[in-house]
Amino acid sequence: MAHFKDDLDPAFRGAGASPGLEIWCVENLRLVLVPKSSHGKFFSGSAYLVLHTFFLRSGSAWHEIHYWIGRDAKKVDSILASDKALELDLALGSQAVQYREVQGEETQKFLSYFKPCIIPVEGVFSSGQADLETSTYQVSLFTCKGDRVAHIKEVPFTRSSLNHNDVFILDTAFKIFLFSGCNSSSQERAKALEVVQYIKETKHSGKCDIATIEDGKFVADPDAGEFWSLFGGYAPIPKDLPCNSLQLPECPATKLFWITTQGKMCENAPGMLVKEMLSSDKCYMLDCEAEIFVWMGRSTSMTERKASISATEDFVRAQGKSTEIKLTFLTEGSETASFKSYFGDWPEKAEPKLYEEGRGKVAAIFKQQGYDVKELPDDNEEANLFMDICGERKVWRVDSGNLNVVPVVEPMKFYSGDCYIVQYTYLSGGREENLFYAWLGQKSLMDDRVQAISCMNDLVNSVKGDPAMAQIVEGREPLQFFFILKILVIFKGGKSTGYKTFIAENDNADETYHDSKTALFRVEGTSSYNMQAIQVDEVASSLNSSYCFILKTETSTYTWIGNLSSVRDHDLLDRMLDLINPTWQAVLVREGSEPDSFWTTLGGKAEYTREKKIKEFIEDPNLYVLASLEGDLKVKEIFNYSQDDLTTEDVLILDCHSDIYVWVGRHSSVNSKHQALTLGLKFLEKKKSLRQHQLEPPLYVVTEGSEPPFFTCFFQWDPSKANVL
Repeated sequence: MAHFKDDLDPAFRGAGASPGLEIWCVENLRLVLVPKSSHGKFFSGSAYLVLHTFFLRSGSAWHEIHYWIGRDAKKVDSILASDKALELDLALGSQAVQYREVQGEETQKFLSYFKPCIIPVEGVFSSGQADLETSTYQVSLFTCKGDRVAHIKEVPFTRSSLNHNDVFILDTAFKIFLFSGCNSSSQERAKALEVVQYIKETKHSGKCDIATIEDGKFVADPDAGEFWSLFGGYAPIPKDLPCNSLQLPECPATKLFWITTQGKMCENAPGMLVKEMLSSDKCYMLDCEAEIFVWMGRSTSMTERKASISATEDFVRAQGKSTEIKLTFLTEGSETASFKSYFGDWPEKAEPKLYEEGRGKVAAIFKQQGYDVKELPDDNEEANLFMDICGERKVWRVDSGNLNVVPVVEPMKFYSGDCYIVQYTYLSGGREENLFYAWLGQKSLMDDRVQAISCMNDLVNSVKGDPAMAQIVEGREPLQFFFILKILVIFKGGKSTGYKTFIAENDNADETYHDSKTALFRVEGTSSYNMQAIQVDEVASSLNSSYCFILKTETSTYTWIGNLSSVRDHDLLDRMLDLINPTWQAVLVREGSEPDSFWTTLGGKAEYTREKKIKEFIEDPNLYVLASLEGDLKVKEIFNYSQDDLTTEDVLILDCHSDIYVWVGRHSSVNSKHQALTLGLKFLEKKKSLRQHQLEPPLYVVTEGSEPPFFTCFFQWDPSKANVL
């Protein structure tokens, strides 16, 4: 919620206190709140301010600010809207991302707020005047582009406006015509039909006819004849000329400018951009050709921020840049992933201390308003796994293309140099479902990894239904995997023929665990149904104050308790010691009271992590639609997504950051889960190249109509829609 100050615009009182949209329009050089009944109706002669407030998965509130400039808006109104966006951001704690929106060139994010579309109205907004009905209905011709978010743009009502690539809507007094170019896609036509229905309800009160016209349909068809008569008679549409527009490079040239308090642009020396170039007491402009960012340090004044935005807009006009250029304004600490990707050293995660402080302040504000805000999960709180964990398990170790059955006992024993396949059968919605994992050890060979994926794919194809499958890498296992296996010990080394051969051929020391060897285990978990002991290097730097460890030598065994570990951790330590080897008689050692023999076994004292273990920042998921063309992966984000965006012709990626899901539509061009997994890996490589992913998260493949509950939980899922299949 906006903190109210004496110099804050009264229109912002209580702004951002509840989730949803709040819209203001500039009228007589002041902001006027637009009633909810008029949300989505924009006048081309006005300037607007739009605030979108929502809760993140972490429980904290997030704000996004857009200022929309109508085609015929006065410059003074546009400047006021820009200034008020800054004031609103300041009132909300300077954590909102701000976007400039220009009529006809709105961002996908902005359009996603107003489904199915926005159609600007001629004229100027007036808060005290009802809509006037004209005696004659204004005939309008619109292009409708986009398969998920409709981008509507009015074009001249002439035959020359039509083409073979787009979908057009001709709105007349008594009938709405939908003209589909022969090269338009089925998704674009379906989205355009939604827009037609919207126009019928909003402009015709539901009382008008609808006619669909196919490109190339002859005049003999009554609707087609009526359509062409409005253009003065039928005439063939010329073939579209080849597009000669300049294609932007994959990695556009970027230039960083420091903006002085007088609004002068000072370009930084060319070279790789690093975060240290940005000073908290300055404002900067990052020109990325297709988009421009303005970064404002947290110590800059409101006057400096307004000057930097004004200078950037002057720069865009002076350079002759198109209105299609996206302008995004960021305050230090609210940087988007896209902005950070242009810097070579930007940390992937938020600084924990700043993250916790920011969350606490926002949560307190919202709680005062009576809203239920989740706190960070307590360490003792079990996560919701969204699935039954009492099913049946089958486990195989991959060995030279063969599958060796691994007995399902407690504890399960994996080796870091091997690959394993896990089949889990459970009940969901009253029917039996299967979930397959390929677990790839950190030291496993590439040949074994490839064989593991291939064998998993064969197993998936051998069972009934359409099970989900996942590739996971040691160290990045999802929580549900540990709950499925319940008790797991991961040893160094390997048992497979390929691993043994590789060790012998390269004269490497065989690290494979044996009772006679010294070994150090880190104990993790949350309960007796979720426990792991992971063998780590036998050196002091492997220790961590947040965990408990087991150190086993030929003659003795130690259990080491970190100062930041919990009572629950101590219980898990005792239970795991008995499971690994009940004959071991351990000496209890608390951090800071270690005997010399303990350090001698680890090769001497050394520095290790002593800070409290911080839970990872919970990022909200993003949904992308994929298209693989000649090996080149194209990615397009879908904003404010819903279940309806999972269209049967497409392949989509749900990027939950800690997990990635590849969703395959039944009528997509992807024919196998193996192919879908490859697409997911390409997506991950693309994100890594943009420095938006640095690790290897679990990668799932799910199929339309067989979505598991741990996937559907990210949507407001309606099972009846899925059951249509």
